[in-house]
Amino acid sequence: MSVTLDLAAPLARSVAPPRPATASLEKPHLVGMDRDALSEALRGVGVPEKQLRMRTSQIWHWLYVRGASDFAAMRNVSRDLREKLDAAFTVARPEIVEEQISTDGTRKWLLRYPSRGAGRPVEVETVYIPEEGRGTLCVSSQVGCTLTCTFCHTGTQRLVRNLTPDDLVGQVMVARDRLGDFPAQDTPDGAIVPAEGRLVSNVVMMGMGEPLYNYDNVRQALAVVSDGDGLAISRRRITLSTSGVVPMIRPTGEEMGVGLAISLHAVRDELRDELVPINRKYPLKDLLEACRTYPGASNARRITFEYVMLKGVNDSLADARELVRLLKGIPAKINLIPFNPWPGSAYECSDWDQIERFAALVNEAGYASPIRTPRGRDILAACGQLKSESERLRKKERLAADAAA
Repeated sequence: MSVTLDLAAPLARSVAPPRPATASLEKPHLVGMDRDALSEALRGVGVPEKQLRMRTSQIWHWLYVRGASDFAAMRNVSRDLREKLDAAFTVARPEIVEEQISTDGTRKWLLRYPSRGAGRPVEVETVYIPEEGRGTLCVSSQVGCTLTCTFCHTGTQRLVRNLTPDDLVGQVMVARDRLGDFPAQDTPDGAIVPAEGRLVSNVVMMGMGEPLYNYDNVRQALAVVSDGDGLAISRRRITLSTSGVVPMIRPTGEEMGVGLAISLHAVRDELRDELVPINRKYPLKDLLEACRTYPGASNARRITFEYVMLKGVNDSLADARELVRLLKGIPAKINLIPFNPWPGSAYECSDWDQIERFAALVNEAGYASPIRTPRGRDILAACGQLKSESERLRKKERLAADAAA
C-alpha cells in the first residue's frame, strides 16, 4: 500500500522543514549560481575584494556540503554578513506540496515554485528510486512539455515554463533533505535506501520536460550538481535523456560531459513520427548520426536507448531485428521499458513473454537489453507517468496577476 505523507505534521527527523519558496519570491536565489555569480552576489552585499574567494568557498560549502537552507545555520559567517545575505537573497528550498511513498520504496515529491512569468506558482514532480548499491533521482527540467509524445503522461500537459538553475538544483537539495543525505541529518525510519554510501548517488534528467529545450539552465545546474567541492555527483553518474533534439546533442557531450540517453521507442520513421512527434523535424537517420559522433561515447560509456514496449505497436521480433540493424556501430545498450499506464492512455503494455523474446533477440546480437523493472506505479511515479496540474495563464491574466503582486 502506497503512502502519502501529511507535510503539515512535524517531520519525524532532526531536520527543520524547508521554508517554502513563496516566502522569498522577490529575492534572487543563491542555490544554482556558479562560483563566479556567487562571488558577484557577495561583492554586491559589500564583501571586501580580498575576502571574496574565501567567502565564496565558505558559502558554497554551507550550501552544498552542509546543506544549509537558512543563512542562520551558517555559524562561522559573521552575523552582519548573514543579515545582509538574508535581506538580499534566499537559499530556501522549493515548497513540498505532497510526498508519496510507493510500496517498493520509490518516493515522489510534488514541488511548488514561483511563477516567473507563468502568472501563478507552478508545480513539478521529482522521483527518487532506491536500488541495491545506488539511489537515483529523476529530475524534471520543465513544467509541462512541448513534445506531446503519445505514450507519455507529461506530454498531455502543455509547456508552462522552463525550470531555472535554482529550480533544478533545488530538486536535488530537497531529495537529500528528505532522505537525510546531508551531514548531521537523519534518514527517516523505515526508508528504503542503499545500504552504503550516498543515498542520492545518481541523477537522471528524465523527469517532466525535454532537457535540451532548456539547455542553458540544465547545463548550469548540472555543473553545480557535479562540482567536486559541493554536491559532488560525478558526471559519470549523471544521465540526460532527450527525445532527439539533434542540434544540441553534440554540445551536450562537449559542454556537459554527461551520459546520454535517447528516448527512441520506434525503429521506423512513420511510427516514430506518431509516438515521438519531434521525429518529423529530426528523423532517425539524423538522430542516429548524432549518436555515432557523441563526444565521449565508447564501449566503456555507452549511449542508452530507451524503448517503451507497447503491445502490438512496436514490440514485434521484426522491430527487434531492425533495432539491432539501426544501432550497428554505436556503443549502445537498450533499456526495454514495460509501458506504465496512466489515466486516459491509449496503449497497453506488451505481454511479458513478448518482452522477453524481444530482449533475447537483442541480447543475442551483442547488445545489453535489460528490462526495466517498473517502480512506483502505484503512485504514478514510473517512467512516463509524471505530470502536474500547472497551466500557464493567458498573457492578459499574467499581466493582471503581476500587477496585483
